[in-house]
Amino acid sequence: MSAKSAWVFDVTAPDFEAKVIDASQTTPVVVDFWAPWCGPCRALAPVLEKLVDARQGSVLLAKVNTDDEQDLAMKYRIDVLPTVIAFKNGVPVRDFVGVLPEYELGAFFDQLAPTDAERHASAAVEVEASSPGQAEKLYREALTRDPNLETALLGLARLLVARGEDAEAADLIERVGVQGAHGAEASKLSALIWLRQQAREAGDEKGLRARLDAEPKNAQARYEYGLRLATAEQHQAALDMLLAAGALDRKLAADKVREAMVKIFQIVGVRSELADSYRDKLSALLY
Repeated sequence: MSAKSAWVFDVTAPDFEAKVIDASQTTPVVVDFWAPWCGPCRALAPVLEKLVDARQGSVLLAKVNTDDEQDLAMKYRIDVLPTVIAFKNGVPVRDFVGVLPEYELGAFFDQLAPTDAERHASAAVEVEASSPGQAEKLYREALTRDPNLETALLGLARLLVARGEDAEAADLIERVGVQGAHGAEASKLSALIWLRQQAREAGDEKGLRARLDAEPKNAQARYEYGLRLATAEQHQAALDMLLAAGALDRKLAADKVREAMVKIFQIVGVRSELADSYRDKLSALLY
């Protein structure tokens, strides 16, 4: 196995997220935790590389030198070398320690192959933008094969949200939850559905604008117009409007304004520059 194989690479703490967690969303990544002084590690490595090479890119092998990457070793509780952990869809799915016979290693890799449901979901992702109808069929077929496949649940939810079919989308998102590898996307879709519902209850854009023009000091009117701006993807304007509402009514700020702004942060990215900036402004308003 050539050390220059595109399917075998070293990883460090700064690029672990991109090369392992993110990459495993589409291709399984097997992580080999090893050290230069470890004899069993040196025995295992060429067999792992041979098996990865034979699979021609259907699985990747990431190598972590635990002498250099002690933080990663601590995070994944590596007490014995070698330790091998396989990641799929952003999370560890199986592991082993020590050196296994080649036939057992082959079975380990075979268990990482995509299921029929995963293949349908992957095909759906590829056509989601160009052919949403076909993608929906593929996602629904994936879910008949595996009702808990999160990539299919979220993919179908994205399509439904885009069509405004929020009730079914909300049910799918609830099955995913807001923790784990897909938590950020689930939170984003859930936040969008919440904002839409609140904006619908507040009224149409024209009526809200007229009320705000007539009563510029009305905190509730500013809050409701901020919701409408958020659903129109005018996120910064929405945040400014919500802050203005909170400044007029501190009780509203601590309750509804705060909740709406947090939802917008989830949509734009909780660690985005916009969210960080307005989170500080919200804190200053509240405290």
